[in-house]
Amino acid sequence: MRDLQSVEEFQALKLTEDVVFLFTAGWCPDCHFIDPFMPEVEEKFEIFKFVSVNRDQFIDLCAEQEIYGIPSFLVFRNGLEAGRFVSKDRKTKEEIEQFLTELL
Repeated sequence: MRDLQSVEEFQALKLTEDVVFLFTAGWCPDCHFIDPFMPEVEEKFEIFKFVSVNRDQFIDLCAEQEIYGIPSFLVFRNGLEAGRFVSKDRKTKEEIEQFLTELL
C-alpha cells in the first residue's frame, strides 16, 4: 500500500482511479491491528488501488472528508464516493472484506 503524498494527489486519485483510502496513524493501536492482514485484502480486491492516508499529516483533509475515527476506509469509484467504513472501532479482516465486497 502506498502512502498519500499530497492533497492534490488525493483529488487526482479519487477522480481517476477506483481507490480505497485507508485513514490511519502511527500511534493508533487499532490501525496496527489491521496491518498484518491488509496485504491479503489488497490482493483479494486488486480492482482497487489502496492508498494510506496519515491522519496527522492530513488532518484538514480528514475533517473535510468527515473522517473522525481511525482506522477508516473511504472508497471512490468513477470519481464518486462509493462507500465509507468510518468509525473509531477496531475492524476485523472479515468486516473490511464484507464492506469492500458490497462495493463490487
